[in-house]
Amino acid sequence: MTNAVVGIAIVLIIVAGITIGFIAYFRMLRHRADAEAMAEYREFAARATAEQEELRREIAEMHGRLKEVESLLRSVG
Repeated sequence: MTNAVVGIAIVLIIVAGITIGFIAYFRMLRHRADAEAMAEYREFAARATAEQEELRREIAEMHGRLKEVESLLRSVG
């Protein structure tokens, strides 16, 4: 009976080790995927910020031109 218990314990230890290995592997894959997604998000955020700054410059330029047109219209009328 002792040999059976030892045999069962060894099998359970091996199965537990394999299970823990699989869990650790898939957690690592999920962590790696999260890290890649975060890197892509950072690149996207940097591009969006740069584009937003460009749009703000263009709007400021258009606002200046609009003020010039308004002043010309007021001087004519």
